[in-house]
This record gives sequence, C-alpha cells and structure tokens, in this order.
Amino acid sequence: MGLVIGHMAGNKVAHELTRRALNDSIDELYDGFVPLSVKSWVQHDVTFVSGEELSPELSNRYIRTQCELGNIDTAMNHISHIESLGFRLNYVTYITLLSALARLGRTLEIEAIYEEMIVLGFTPSLKLYNLLLKAFLRKGLLALADRVVESMSDAGVLKDRETYEILLGYYVSAGRLSDSWDVVARMRRDGFEPDSFVYSRIIGIYRDNGMWKKGLDVVTEIRENGVVIDRRIFNSMIEVFGKSGELGDALRVFDKMQEEGVTPDIVTWNSLIRWHCKHGDLENALVLFNKMQEQGMYPDPSIFVMIISRLGEQGKWDVIRKNFENMKRGGHRPSEVIYAVLVDIYGQYGKFEDAETCINMLKLEGVTLSARIFCVLANAYAQQGLCEQTVKVLQLMEREGIEPNLIMLNVLINAFGIAGRYMEAISVYEHIKESGVSPDVVTYTTLMKALIRAKEFKEVPVIYRDMESAGCSPDRKARELLQTAMLVIERGR
Repeated sequence: MGLVIGHMAGNKVAHELTRRALNDSIDELYDGFVPLSVKSWVQHDVTFVSGEELSPELSNRYIRTQCELGNIDTAMNHISHIESLGFRLNYVTYITLLSALARLGRTLEIEAIYEEMIVLGFTPSLKLYNLLLKAFLRKGLLALADRVVESMSDAGVLKDRETYEILLGYYVSAGRLSDSWDVVARMRRDGFEPDSFVYSRIIGIYRDNGMWKKGLDVVTEIRENGVVIDRRIFNSMIEVFGKSGELGDALRVFDKMQEEGVTPDIVTWNSLIRWHCKHGDLENALVLFNKMQEQGMYPDPSIFVMIISRLGEQGKWDVIRKNFENMKRGGHRPSEVIYAVLVDIYGQYGKFEDAETCINMLKLEGVTLSARIFCVLANAYAQQGLCEQTVKVLQLMEREGIEPNLIMLNVLINAFGIAGRYMEAISVYEHIKESGVSPDVVTYTTLMKALIRAKEFKEVPVIYRDMESAGCSPDRKARELLQTAMLVIERGR
C-alpha cells in the first residue's frame, strides 16, 4: 500500500496530503493503544514507504517499531531487505529483536541472530542473557542454555540472582537434584545467599521424589543459615508431609506456621484438604474445608469437586447438601464446574429420577444452562443405561434453544449401547452423518463398542471402514475393538 501511495503522490502537495490523511488514520487507529514513540514512528514510516532515501538508522528504527507492535514476521522479512542494501542491524535493534523472539519462544531464529550478534562483536546485556536463558530452557534446549552461560563468562558479564533462579527453576522442574544443589553452591560462591524461594524449590524436589526426610534436612539448614521460614517454605513443608501421607506432621507444621505469625493462604488450605482427601481422611478434610470458609477463603473448584466426589462414593448425600448450602450462605457462588460435578455424581448414583426435575432444580438455583450441563446430565443417565432419560435430556436441551453437539450425540449412542439397543445407537450415528456433522473417533469407537456388546460382530468392521473412509484416524481403542470383533468372526467360521 505504501508503494502505491508513493507513486500517486507525484508532487510535494500530493505527498503532503497523502501524509496527512494517513497520519489521521494512524491517530484514530492507535490512540490509546500504542505509546507515542511507537505511533510517531509508524507515521515516520510513511517517509520510508513513500520513496525517500532509505538510511541504516531509518531501517533499524523500522524493525524495532515492528517488534514493539508485535509484527515480528514483518521485522524479520525487512532484515533480508536491508542486508541486500549493505546495511547492518545496530546493537539496540539486536536487543529488541531477540527480546521479541524470546517472548514468542522462537528459539531457532534466536539462535541464528544471537550467533550473528556475537560474531559481529556485540555483547548482550545481562537482562538479554537472562531472557535468552528463559527462552531456551522453556523449550528444554539445555545445550543452547549452556552456551549462553559460557558466553556470559567469556564476555565478563556477571550473573545475578535472577540468572541463578532461572537455572534453578529448570533443574527443579526436571527433577535434577544434583544440578539444583550445584546451582545453589555457585550462587553462594558469587555472594547470593539462597532465600526462601530457592529453598522451597529444593524442598519440592525431595517431595516429588518421596524423600520427605531429606526435605526436613533442608529446613534444618535453612534455620542454621538464618533464613526466615516464611509462608512459601511452610507451604513446601506441608506439601512434603502431605504427599508422603504424614498428615499429622503436616497439621503440626500448619499449627507452627500460625504460632509464628504466618497466615495460611489459599495454597496452604488447598494443600491440606487435597492430601487429606487423597489419603482417605475425609473427616479432617471437611473440618479443614469449613475452617477455611470461616477464614473468608474459598478453595479451588478442583478441591470442592474432590470432596463431593469422595462423599458421593460413600453415599453421604446429606453431608454434600449441608456443605453446599454452607458454601452458598457464606456468599460463595458455586461455579458451573461445581454444578456440573454435582449433577454427575447425583445422576450416576441414581439420585435424579427425572431429567426435567433436575433441570428445573438447576434453574431455581440460578444456574445458566449450558451444553456442558446437559451433556453431564445425559452422561449420568447413559452410564446407568437409562435411555429414555438420556433422550429426554436431549429434548430439554433443544427446548432451551441449545443445539445438541457431537458430544451429546455420542453420549446418546453410549446410552443405547449400554442398554443393548444397538439399532437406536446406529440411528443416532446415521442422524449425525445426515445432519452434516463429522463423526469423531469417539463416535466410531462408542458405536463399535455398542455393536460388540450386542454381539453384532460383523457390523464392527463396517464401522471401522467408515471411519477410515471419512479420514478419521483410528486410535488404539478402535484397533483393539476391531481385533476383538475379527477374532470372534474368525472363530465362527
């Protein structure tokens, strides 16, 4: 577009009119979104595209501006253009370009540009080195990260605390205990004493490897080094004890934490409740859950889901209702996820005799009905082989103006399959194809399973061929179902 403008503006008057018109458009487009320096450069770029003399500085500024605007591909394309003119990127442009690429995780381009920068004699700043380290380690490119560290040493750039924390974060995530301690040793050698962040990461490695006693040795070292045991370290200790099943010790740490004036946060409560649930101590999990709400906090939905799931397994429906009501009285509005799980649990245990009753109850609770809620309810009935109720959910869904999706129709196939009504399952499958929706691998495998359950083995290869013809790649489950059917067919011969 810029080149066209340049040709049209054949004289100074036309050129100036063109510039003003484009500048007005830029003002309207970018005001309130882009810093003034960026906007003025976009305006200045009209000079460049209008055919005026191109200079190295103008080209470098153009590339930096495109990076600031997020147009990294445009910037990269312009590099080859200016290099063909004999221009070079300057130091500031290299920094801007590498920073933009690092944020996007484009490590191949980072490596090439970084090597070019070093060959030309430019030394990256400490900030850029840290940014490159993050980018390479996020992709697991340890060899490239090591080269960055070596380059820092060769260039005489001293590492800071952030450099070590980036390295430590990678080694901890990879479970590399020896390398993590090596980073801590180098930190100390360079005058950076480990803080609570560093120690909590180390404790996390011991936790993940089931070495909880070793984790406690780290706590002893923390005290000996005079590091204040803060909330982060207390939470790490609770996680260590919780994962190892030492729930009594986890609660003692929790008490000690409060004695020392450290207030538990959402992470603390979630950790305690989660580990008590996982180790079967539902009674104490509920006590902690209620105490948490008394403190004005509400757990992650996943924690509440875990509690009600365990209660559902034990048939403690009154306790579920009581805790749900307490939660609402406390001013916490349950999310759609929680309602969906409640529907699933109640439905699977036969607590909803009628789909319409369930939907009306959800409406009274002020729940916004969604395809997800209907699918969960339908699946609950389908798991029990209650075909009529599953179909009714589909009808109610349509009545609410929500178009049944493929997930819902797959659930319906499953319901008929469990009930042994394979003809209805095939009818749903045919309906899916006729409506223009492409069946997915779940559709095919669910139908194949329904046919095997009904001992209609000869139909299974037919559905398998349909799947392949439709361009849907069979998964392991589909191949196993086909193999099962073929074995039975072969035996029958």
